Amino acid sequence: MYRTIIINFHGGIISPGNLYNILVAASTARIHFVRFGLRQQLYFDTTSYNIALCTDELDKLGVDYELDEEHRPNIISSYPAEEIFIRNSWLTGGIYKDVLDDFDFKPAIKVNICDSDQSFTPMLTGNINWIASSDIEHYWHLIIRFPRTNVTCEWTELCYTTHIARVTRELESLIIHHPAKFIDNPDASGEELFAMLDKDNLILRRAESGAQLSAFNLPYYEGLNRYNNKYWLGIYRRDELFSTAFLKKLCQLCLFTKVGQICCTPWKTIIVKDIDEKHKNLWNALLEEFEINMRHAANELNFQVEDNCSEGLELKNYLVRHLSGDDTRTSGICFGIKTRRKSEIFSSILVRKRYLIHFAGIRIFPVYDILCAKNFNPNERTGEIFSSGNPRFILPEQLRRAVLKFQRYRLNTQQPLKQKYMVPKEEVRDKAHEYLYQCNSCLTVYDEEAGDTDQNIEPGTLFGDLPEHYCCQLCDGARDNFSRVSKSALQLL
Repeated sequence: MYRTIIINFHGGIISPGNLYNILVAASTARIHFVRFGLRQQLYFDTTSYNIALCTDELDKLGVDYELDEEHRPNIISSYPAEEIFIRNSWLTGGIYKDVLDDFDFKPAIKVNICDSDQSFTPMLTGNINWIASSDIEHYWHLIIRFPRTNVTCEWTELCYTTHIARVTRELESLIIHHPAKFIDNPDASGEELFAMLDKDNLILRRAESGAQLSAFNLPYYEGLNRYNNKYWLGIYRRDELFSTAFLKKLCQLCLFTKVGQICCTPWKTIIVKDIDEKHKNLWNALLEEFEINMRHAANELNFQVEDNCSEGLELKNYLVRHLSGDDTRTSGICFGIKTRRKSEIFSSILVRKRYLIHFAGIRIFPVYDILCAKNFNPNERTGEIFSSGNPRFILPEQLRRAVLKFQRYRLNTQQPLKQKYMVPKEEVRDKAHEYLYQCNSCLTVYDEEAGDTDQNIEPGTLFGDLPEHYCCQLCDGARDNFSRVSKSALQLL
């Protein structure tokens, strides 16, 4: 009864005017809510008998869309994080847009275009993954992940910015026209693919080292936040649903305040950048009018669920309640929930559903496996099964234990860094020797460094190691009659 309309926004960049017109077209089919997807695209559902009302309007607007299945996956980019989560990078907003403008075709396989100094946008969930060099401006690393496999291969060449679209088109053509070699083949060879590429008239340079993938650290991506001399607004919806009425008013406010773009993110959220201080009250008023909550917990924001998956959302909320109830620290972790066999989820720790019995279309006895990515880095494609065959009722506890494993791993990897800042034992001992012990009766002092040679107490003897019969050398006061005082109090420092 329902059909899904999919609209790609290349790089996650949306024009407020274009989005407004799309929402008006959606409203003609009585669509009240829309969703954003993992690949920075727009989804909305309508009944079969209303579908023509919407598609006719989209056709009039010249909007490209697909129905029910995405045969032309969106090009995703880390542009939404540019300037607010990524700073001091040569990869500016203008360069992102130049690269995206060069794509005069719609790729049939997944393409990611990312800055290396970020973890907000997945770098390796595409089939053709471009990663900006952290050392050489306008040059890019290329990592291929062959379709329907976990096989990856990095090119030994760096490619210049202006050739990204051309190389992408040629690589896609080679992969599609040689499916036996490069699609669903665990023995696919990156060297063979790159050898077939026409390198004439390409600006290339030898890569001195592989792409440097930053450690995962998810920023808090919602709320109205200051950056430089402006503000950015991040909006997250627990049920992933954005009302068309709200988004239309948001687009109108963007146009009124001269905000030229909206960004959709791989976390199914939106970000509005370049908000002026003088317009901050207007944005707050919009949030209040539609009662948009801005205070979700971090352990909820770091979940990724498949697109259009009510079952995954329900499981996410179930697990979040338990993590919150246990007050589990999840900083630095990205959770994923996977209920479909071939879906792409970005995760440090993945909860994967399967059935114990799956035969002739009959599926019964659902259980869940928990998998950890290699080094808990969600950009890694390999990992280990932490726990398998879990019934739902023990899943929260098993997930909590996987988090504890991550925390131990993080602690061990950070140990050398901690050692660097630890106070040497000699310094600790010197700190202890900033104190003396003073007789309360005659004010005679005992200095641990000097000892008390008159009573055969060696230098360096701690006050606590003095014999029970030790007494003050002046008034014969008992050891218990001494008090610890700092040298500074006695003006000896």
